[in-house]
Amino acid sequence: MATKGKNSAPLPRPSRSEAEAAVETLIRWIGEDPKRPGIVETPRRVVKAFDEYFEGYHVDPAAILAKTFEETGGYVAPVLVKHIEMESRCEHHLAPFIGHAHVAYIPDGTIVGISKLARLVDVYARRMQTQERLTAEIADALQKHLKPKGIAVMIEAEHFCMKVRGVRKDHAATVTSHFLGAYKKDADLRQEFLRQIKG
Repeated sequence: MATKGKNSAPLPRPSRSEAEAAVETLIRWIGEDPKRPGIVETPRRVVKAFDEYFEGYHVDPAAILAKTFEETGGYVAPVLVKHIEMESRCEHHLAPFIGHAHVAYIPDGTIVGISKLARLVDVYARRMQTQERLTAEIADALQKHLKPKGIAVMIEAEHFCMKVRGVRKDHAATVTSHFLGAYKKDADLRQEFLRQIKG
């Protein structure tokens, strides 16, 4: 996927060799010798790792949620998948933030495989992110492609940009939530969601 410039025009994607050269520049900038035997392969390894860290840019959320099922047996209560392990990268420092996502929806005639909810979290987490936007994007994708009666998403995460630099607060946790539909309108539903997460 090409990135967008200031005027929303697609920017050409650099080649892998250009990306590796950029990593080598950073290695030299911190005062290391990129030709030292122990790190001569580091630019290649870093770029390969970036393929994994940011693979969400190359996955379509619509494809993940495309297959739904109508055989619900009349089930109309919330579906909650909690404690979905999640790892993302802060767009301000490229430092990881790691934690858990809790995702619930109320079916409106169709359901989706529960593993798809975890995959949806991964798609958006494996991009440069803020936790706030990540939370909203997961909910908005469910709304757009599944159209349930209600959606609740909560993320609890520790940010390494706070743990290992800056204020260096090792155990500070950030909690974000986003509610749509019935969850936004009904305080009792929100409380039940919170109770189920903690239970």
